[in-house]
Amino acid sequence: MTQSRKIRVGILGASGYTGADLVRLLVRHPNVEIALMTAERKAGMPIGDVFPHLMGLGLPDLIGLDEVEWHGVELDVVFCALPHATSQEVIKGLLHATKHSLLDELIVETRADLASSFEGEVKIIDLSADFRLRDTETYAEWYGREHGAPELQPKAVYGLPEINREAVKPASLVACPGCYPTAALLALIPALRSGVITSEDIIIDAKSGVSGAGRSLKEPNLFVEVSEAMHPYGIGHHRHMPEIEQELSLAAGQAVSISFTPHLVPMNRGELETIYVKLADGKTAADLKNDLVEFYANEPFVSVLADGVAPATRMVRGSNGCVINVFEDRLKNRAIIVSAIDNLVKGSSGQAIQNMNLMMGFDEMAGLEQVAMFP
Repeated sequence: MTQSRKIRVGILGASGYTGADLVRLLVRHPNVEIALMTAERKAGMPIGDVFPHLMGLGLPDLIGLDEVEWHGVELDVVFCALPHATSQEVIKGLLHATKHSLLDELIVETRADLASSFEGEVKIIDLSADFRLRDTETYAEWYGREHGAPELQPKAVYGLPEINREAVKPASLVACPGCYPTAALLALIPALRSGVITSEDIIIDAKSGVSGAGRSLKEPNLFVEVSEAMHPYGIGHHRHMPEIEQELSLAAGQAVSISFTPHLVPMNRGELETIYVKLADGKTAADLKNDLVEFYANEPFVSVLADGVAPATRMVRGSNGCVINVFEDRLKNRAIIVSAIDNLVKGSSGQAIQNMNLMMGFDEMAGLEQVAMFP
C-alpha cells in the first residue's frame, strides 16, 4: 500500500474522550479522511459544539448510529469507541452487513443490520473491552453478561503493537488494550519472556487521571468529589485484572496472578504505575533494566530512561509515548519498575491509530509524531 493513499475512516462514539482524541490525532494524519462520526446523546451536533477545540476542521456532523445511510458510505477503517457490550452488537452486525470474511452466514437481528447495503472488507479497531479477553467465559464472569459475539473472539488480535506487531498487520479485527494493561504489559512482558523476573508476587500500584473513568455523568467523578483527593477503586476486582493476567501468562508460559489496585487522581489525563517484582535467582535490577533497554531499543514510542530518572506523567502528556525505568528495591531479590503513559493516547486512541497504521501499511508513526505537552 502506498504511503500517499487516503483512506476513509469512521469513528463510532466520537463524543467521548477517546473519540475526541481520535479526531484530534486523525485530522493531522496524512493518510486519513474522517468520513463518519456517530454519537447518541450529541447526534445532530457539529463536533466543534461538543468539543470547542475541534471547531473549524471541516468535519462531518455527529449522527446517531441508527441514522447512518450506510449505502452512501465507503469506509476502509472503523474505530469503535463505544461502551462494552455495545461494541459486540455493532461490530457483529457491521461485519454481517458487509459480508466480511471474518463472519460466516449468520442471522443478526440488531440495529446494526441497518448497514445491510454497506459492502467491503472494512478493518475494525475496537477500543472497548469486548474482544480483549480470549476466553468468553472469563468475559462473562468479569463483565456480568454473556459475550455477544463468541464466534468473532478467536479472530480478534490483541493490539499491543510493541508485542504483537506482526499479528496486527494482517488483522481485520483488533482489540486495543486497556490503559492500565498497556502500561503494565509494556513494563513486564519483556522481563517475563526473558526470565529475568519470576511470575510470582507481581504487585501493580496504578494511578490514573479522571478522564479514564469516561465522560458520562457519575457522582464520584464530579469536581468536588475528585479535587484535592485521591482514592482507590475496584480493589481486588478491577476488570483490567484478567486482561493483564491473560497477557502475562502468555509471556511467561504459565498462569500468572497479580495484585492490582488502581487509584483515581485529580488530573485530567495521565497514568503512572509502580510495579513491584521478584527477580529470578542470580539476576539484579541492572539485568532487568538492560533487558528492557535491549527490547525497546528500536521502538519509536517506548523509552527506557537514564539511571535514576523517575518516569512522570508530564513526560508523556498528550503523546503516544511510554516511559519506563527500573529501580533497585531495598528488599533482597526485588526490583521496582515505574511506567507512565497518557491514558487517552498510548492507553487508548493513539495506540488505536498505531494499530491502524500497521494494518493499512502506513508509517507506524504517522499522525502520532507530536511530543508531550508541558506544563
